[in-house]
Amino acid sequence: MPTTTSTRNHLVLVHGLCHGAWCWYKVMTDLRSAGHRVSAVDLGGSGVHPSRPDEITTFSDYIHPLIRFLESLSADERVVLVGHSYGGLAISLAMERFPQIVSVAVFITAYMPNCRDPPALQMTKYFKNLKPEMNMDCRFTFINGSLESAELGDSYLATMMYHNCQPEDLALAKTLIRPGHFFLDDMSKDSLLTSDRYGSISRVYVVCEDDRVMDEEFQRFLIEDSPPNEVKSFPGAGHMIMLSMPKDISLYLQEIVARYP
Repeated sequence: MPTTTSTRNHLVLVHGLCHGAWCWYKVMTDLRSAGHRVSAVDLGGSGVHPSRPDEITTFSDYIHPLIRFLESLSADERVVLVGHSYGGLAISLAMERFPQIVSVAVFITAYMPNCRDPPALQMTKYFKNLKPEMNMDCRFTFINGSLESAELGDSYLATMMYHNCQPEDLALAKTLIRPGHFFLDDMSKDSLLTSDRYGSISRVYVVCEDDRVMDEEFQRFLIEDSPPNEVKSFPGAGHMIMLSMPKDISLYLQEIVARYP
């Protein structure tokens, strides 16, 4: 279930693959202290969501908790959607579904699809350019030759994702991460995103310059492939910026809330 505060501004935070709402705990604390309303959602089969990962068979199943949460908001409520990594795809489909309530979307070192191509094209390019040795001890599942799911290994977490985080955050991740599905078939469909809905919402991209998972070159490709309204770069930030630089990203999110009322 989403964890929510009840003050004036409403930011909705969406995690990446294999993670959960728990990874936002530092950012949520900072934003709450500044008086903002904040929700962090566990997507299907993630975090403490009650479904097993193998019960989540479609991308619609995966983002259902986010969709259900946004449906529960009052008609006059406005939100700032924030997606991290694979969570960029989740917030993109939510933007398409609820353009009337999303004031701005923030993509933090995340997939950020365009309105021309199926979102799977960006994912395919990522995996095509990925060197096999970078997978380290991750475990992948394939069905009929198509990439289906992943389990993140401890060495991968320590070396690629959490290399500039505190040891206790790495320990937390090792305890709470779950297998994640890619849903490439679902993301290969045409017309998932339209210019009238998804394309009508302001987008901000956050570049993490020291990201070893989704490196800066690939992040710059995503920006070129789907130009946002604004780009912010954080030197020295790794993939898990919300844990390694929580105050920096929290302050920037507050700037975004102020600039996109």
